[in-house]
Amino acid sequence: MNVDVTALPGIGVRKDFEVRSGRRIGVVAHRDGDIDLIVSKLEDPDACAAQIPLSIDEAAVLANLLGAPQLVSKLNDEHSDLPGITTRQLPIADESPYEGRTLGETAMRTRTKVSIVAVMRAGQLHPSPGPDFTFTSGDVLVVVGTPDGLDAAAKILTHG
Repeated sequence: MNVDVTALPGIGVRKDFEVRSGRRIGVVAHRDGDIDLIVSKLEDPDACAAQIPLSIDEAAVLANLLGAPQLVSKLNDEHSDLPGITTRQLPIADESPYEGRTLGETAMRTRTKVSIVAVMRAGQLHPSPGPDFTFTSGDVLVVVGTPDGLDAAAKILTHG
């Protein structure tokens, strides 16, 4: 898929791509750090049908919502021939006992036999996090294991 990058003198940079419907979806990254989500009109891909200003945190949440499901879907497809193995997204909530603590402190693999294969944070994928990776509220963990192990992992991240 091609992403078009257009300099907007005095404003910043527009990055967008065409979706199946013919509309263009993208972002305008302003020089001052502001970010706008943009959607073109169907009949005119250069005309804006919607422009939604996003804070850095809102942009990060949107990126996590879009990125983590794709990764989980890809991993599920790759594990489809391995019966009993599945992939799930598990969030680190504000009230999680592991918010601000490291992956190693969870002892997740030892306690549940599941593996945390990636963390989505603020729109960035952190593959194969090590034991010193510190969790932050809003992180979405991509976890692989058995259904029972994944249920146990979710309980650990929620209750300790």
